[in-house]
Amino acid sequence: MVWVLGGYQTDFALNWPRAGLEVSDLVAEVVRETLVDARVDPSRIGVIHLGNAFGQLFTGQGQLGGMPATMDERLWGVPATRHEAACASGGVAVLAAMADLESGRYDSALVLGVELEKTVPGDLSAQYLGAAAWVGHEGQQAKYMWPHMFSLLTEEYDRRYGIDDAHLNAIAALNFRNARANPRAQTRAWEFGPASFTDDDTANPRVEGRVRRQQCSQVTDGGAGVVLVSDRHPRAGTPGTARIEGWGHRTVGLPLQAKLDRSRDEPYVLPHVRQAILDAYGRAGIESVDGIETHDCFAMSEYLAIDHFGLTGPGESWKAVENGELERGGRFPVNASGGLIGGGHPVGATGVRMLLDATRQVTGRAGACQIEGARRVGTLNIGGSTTTTVTFVVGSQDGR
Repeated sequence: MVWVLGGYQTDFALNWPRAGLEVSDLVAEVVRETLVDARVDPSRIGVIHLGNAFGQLFTGQGQLGGMPATMDERLWGVPATRHEAACASGGVAVLAAMADLESGRYDSALVLGVELEKTVPGDLSAQYLGAAAWVGHEGQQAKYMWPHMFSLLTEEYDRRYGIDDAHLNAIAALNFRNARANPRAQTRAWEFGPASFTDDDTANPRVEGRVRRQQCSQVTDGGAGVVLVSDRHPRAGTPGTARIEGWGHRTVGLPLQAKLDRSRDEPYVLPHVRQAILDAYGRAGIESVDGIETHDCFAMSEYLAIDHFGLTGPGESWKAVENGELERGGRFPVNASGGLIGGGHPVGATGVRMLLDATRQVTGRAGACQIEGARRVGTLNIGGSTTTTVTFVVGSQDGR
């Protein structure tokens, strides 16, 4: 069993380059505050794993595994590795740390996810993020790669089951609404008009295909960190800690169309995502959770998560939207933090941030975002068009 002692998230509303800050400053803050929250001395860290997707493109800085020791000399000599899996970089960093702990190599791990994305203009940022697709083989006609790809996913759902864009707008509205309660959310102070979550082409214009502006996650600077320990650690299972009860990890080919073609005759549009969730549930020995933090890079990816988590039957996610089941007080709260749409999406940090928020939920530390009675929370972190899928089940210390 792997335990979470604590962690930290930066303010996702901060534009770090505009504030005159660099990726080194970001790493320094996340390292320092994560260790403070977890109440761990740097000398007690056995290994470091850092998720970062596009460091060289946005900042020119590679070799980020060496940045924690650069910013805190007490980490000098601690083995460290950077991990890249597009928007699932944070998730795979957590998995690598868990493997180190479970193998017995180390008893404690510092896991970080960091990303600066506002170092370049928006159009260039979108181009850089497109590197997670199969470059030169898909999306060549799109100005914005990922809105284009998730518009194609919307069309596939429409072809198989039918889909009402009003439900996608409602998902977006929910995440922005939840973000208002999150003091670290990027959009917590944003204001919207009465037509912002409609098909009004002025208030909510199309970005690519069927994807509209409010249905998109944010370009974000930020980072998150957690300290993980093994069962052998003296603080494993102590009050205030959470445990990772289950995990799933699936990787498939890069192109979206190949994924859709392979699932043509199956009930789930992306069966490998469904299987990753079932893997996590199976390892945890459960059939459901009390809420999820899911990868709403677009409203469509949350729509996908709803049926792939089994809240509804395949293609019936709209029922959970209409019935209010996704609300913080509903039967199956989704993205109580505001998710990526409302909370922000520094891509390399997202998987770590999800784990941190799940930990806060099950330890009763989620503040105004708290899901009442949450004992287990699931996470779903994806990279690219679900090329990499990482899932976790996080449980409370007493396991009830």
